[in-house]
Amino acid sequence: MSDIHTVEHFYGVYLLYCTNPKYLGRTYIGYTVDPNRRIKQHNKGKKAGGAWKTSNKGPWDMVMIIHGFPNDIAALRFEWAWQHPHSSRRLKHIAKKTYKEKVFDFCLRVLSEMLRVGPWNRLPLTVRWLKQEYAREFPANKVPPLHMPFCYGSVISKKLPKNSDSTQNTAESLETCYICDNYVENKKMLCLNRNCNVATHILCLSKYFLQEGEYIPIEGKCPKCNETFLWGDLVRKYKGCYNNDIKINDQGDNFYDSDSD
Repeated sequence: MSDIHTVEHFYGVYLLYCTNPKYLGRTYIGYTVDPNRRIKQHNKGKKAGGAWKTSNKGPWDMVMIIHGFPNDIAALRFEWAWQHPHSSRRLKHIAKKTYKEKVFDFCLRVLSEMLRVGPWNRLPLTVRWLKQEYAREFPANKVPPLHMPFCYGSVISKKLPKNSDSTQNTAESLETCYICDNYVENKKMLCLNRNCNVATHILCLSKYFLQEGEYIPIEGKCPKCNETFLWGDLVRKYKGCYNNDIKINDQGDNFYDSDSD
């Protein structure tokens, strides 16, 4: 029977399923402290705070969520491993997705393995099916440890006081990389165009610039505003060498703006 539960100190990693006929069956894995707000953001698009990969592809259903993580960092690490199982040293044993295997089934297969290996098999996690029509039973030899219950129904996260240490620096306040759509936990690369609010990982932007065929980044176009900048200027701003913006003149050359932010 479905039920609604209220959970304090909520950190969850969820699985979305696309019901749009054009993109039917696509999935998305993400992290949230408020699943009810997060699914609304995904379905409203990037401008409303949704992810770039889900924007304009909805509607999406949030079909399941794993919660019970001790903090946001633990949840974010679980999210990354679920998204990139073949890059995680703990999940090297998982066979790659087969041609006939549906993406949704592959996500569940990866999850069944994750819950049985360390460090996650020691956490007091709950596997919650938010949409019972999507629920599947795990294979008998792949069930999670006994201390991890399966639950059904909606969940409400109880917001913590604003002065609580647990609410500071949560992933919901972090920006996502415009290129890879993962959280930028540490220092981020910013565009030199003051009218562009793009943020990326330095490695993601470097690879993006290298699409031009160079061995090392020299210059490239911002993936959002499409303005051209020198890689050296972007790195200088990244390292805090100057606080001024660089504008683009009519000839396409870079020049420094004398007005500080």
